[in-house]
Amino acid sequence: MLDKLALLLALARERHFGRAAESAGVTQPTLSSAVKSLEEQFGVLLVERGSRFQGFTPEGERILVWARRLVSDARTMREEVQALKKGLFGHIRLAAVPTALPFLQELVNPIATRHEAVRLTILSMTADHILKSIDNLEIDAGVSYLEESVLARFSGVPLYEERYCLLVAPGSDLADQSSVSWRQAATIPLCLLTPDMQHRRIVERHLREAGANIAPRLESNSLIVLHTHVRTGNWATIMPARFAETVDQPGLLKAIPIVEPTVSHTIGLVTTQREPLPPLVAQLVSEAKVFQKRNAALAT
Repeated sequence: MLDKLALLLALARERHFGRAAESAGVTQPTLSSAVKSLEEQFGVLLVERGSRFQGFTPEGERILVWARRLVSDARTMREEVQALKKGLFGHIRLAAVPTALPFLQELVNPIATRHEAVRLTILSMTADHILKSIDNLEIDAGVSYLEESVLARFSGVPLYEERYCLLVAPGSDLADQSSVSWRQAATIPLCLLTPDMQHRRIVERHLREAGANIAPRLESNSLIVLHTHVRTGNWATIMPARFAETVDQPGLLKAIPIVEPTVSHTIGLVTTQREPLPPLVAQLVSEAKVFQKRNAALAT
């Protein structure tokens, strides 16, 4: 049954029979047969029938909850037994919001150095996509914003506080300022991340609370695109201060702290709340706690 439940999860991820079969490495008839077999076994329809995939029935949605739990537990059991026999090995699938990407090497390099049999895949995702991907077993963990709504459903280890700056080119308006307010930051042409990004929603909220109009002249889902446009001198952007320091070369751009108010949001490692964690995820959590202590020590 576990194999069939895994195929059902592939269908839930892809929302398309052909793509789901391809992602699972089986033929479409094999996938369809697995779904039909589960329906016969449970005595209910799991998938809305039509010429194409239309969604899951209420019973199908409930079966998906159990499928995620059972498939995850079976995977964790196999990995734990193998780790006892061979040591830590396997594949870590980690995703992060774009603003956190420069710092992932501090989290994963210690694991890669000590455990040569561990492979890593690091993806850039929106905060919403990270949570959905953890739920659907597409990734093992994420690095994202630790908001109350997230911690209600997932476990989190705080890593650092994201604070904000206005990034401008030398000679641009406000470039001679030692700090700016959120209202001031909105007075020059801004390029910002697209609205599907949590960072953009945070920036919009603080600009709105300061009474500033939000009308970016350029939007992108890439921080690198924003960075290169700011370097032309025709734009400014609002970035996490640590990100600006990481990607910029001294003298090319100026990062001006945004105050009135000074705000911060916690970035952390997000994992499932279920125990026991797979060995690789448990190792990530351990490294995250080391990362947290190191950053706390530097802040004092």
